[in-house]
Amino acid sequence: MIFKGLVKDLKTHIKDYGMFIALFVIIVLFSILTDGIFISPRNISNLLNQTGYIAVIAVGMTLVIVIRHIDLSVGFLSGFLGAIAAIALAFWNVPAFIVVPSILILGMIAGLITAYPVAKLGIPAFVASLAGWLIYRGALLLATLRTGTIIITNKGFNAIGNGYIPDLFASDTFLPDMHKFTLFIGLVAIAWLVYSSFNARKNKIKYNFEVVPFDLFILKLAFVSVIVAIVTWILAGYNGLSWTLVIVLLVVGIYNFITKKTVVGRHIYAVGGNPEAAELSGIDVKKITFLVFGSMGMLSGLSGILFASRLQSATTTAGTLLELDAIAAAYIGGVSAAGGVGSVVGSLIGAIVYTSLTSGMNLMGIDISSQYIVRGAVLAGAVIFDVATRKIGNK
Repeated sequence: MIFKGLVKDLKTHIKDYGMFIALFVIIVLFSILTDGIFISPRNISNLLNQTGYIAVIAVGMTLVIVIRHIDLSVGFLSGFLGAIAAIALAFWNVPAFIVVPSILILGMIAGLITAYPVAKLGIPAFVASLAGWLIYRGALLLATLRTGTIIITNKGFNAIGNGYIPDLFASDTFLPDMHKFTLFIGLVAIAWLVYSSFNARKNKIKYNFEVVPFDLFILKLAFVSVIVAIVTWILAGYNGLSWTLVIVLLVVGIYNFITKKTVVGRHIYAVGGNPEAAELSGIDVKKITFLVFGSMGMLSGLSGILFASRLQSATTTAGTLLELDAIAAAYIGGVSAAGGVGSVVGSLIGAIVYTSLTSGMNLMGIDISSQYIVRGAVLAGAVIFDVATRKIGNK
């Protein structure tokens, strides 16, 4: 009887848990098909590092889609800014601590430039960002025209994409082969997850907001906690948390707070839900558009830094199809094509799902043509799932 009730609740709230179920199925499936190689510490660490530059852009893309727009320029913008960073480091000998914030500022300016024709002139974001796609593609080729691949030798910069946090609790007596500081961070993360989840549920009940049934709430909390514990243990058995993963988690944490706990976040979702109504209620829709696209540009710069740092170089093809990967991750993570719905945590999960598919198929030796077909099918499934669940919710 209890099981039947749980299944009923799960079906009712399937939209909130679909991506977690998909991630679980993918992990189990590829772990079996690759004889455990997929779940090995080395592969999980590499997978999360590869997810980093996609997840960062997916976070920004989620907010862009939430306000009913799209940004196709971010892939080559990311590659171009990564090339600028490489030139500054390799040829101009600019210190990394100056290069990194400068690239973020340049990215934000680029995002604001894309936003201008959208917010001020009413030009569709698809067209405005497509123009940016072409411009930044050409700019990337010009930046790498003389040398082709630009090698980055700055150790501090390269550590961003390849380094790991030090073990502050290193010991040869207790768990000598484990990265104990990573284990500590994992325990703190689980404790915070449990506390914040119960606190958020308590506040929703207090103000008479709808909440999921308690049994489903506990099931989700337990499932996510177990996943965090397993991933933490696996990473601790390798090199611990990478700086890339730390940066991604910080970005997700900051944007999750902004979207859920601030007035700006509420305005973003209000604009996405109904731009006309938001305007009539006193929300400056143009300002929100500039803010979201500026944020998107800044995150594109960060993605370019992570990618260039990981490869320790800038190439002529950097950023190719990255915008489509980010869009796919956002949709898989639960953002709605109709706008007004989506979360940055969901975009992170979507990016992990998307990268896991690629990693698993690579380990199985599946050719790239088949991989594109599978990834396309998954994206189509995510959009169909969104439309179907919205229809059910409206009945």
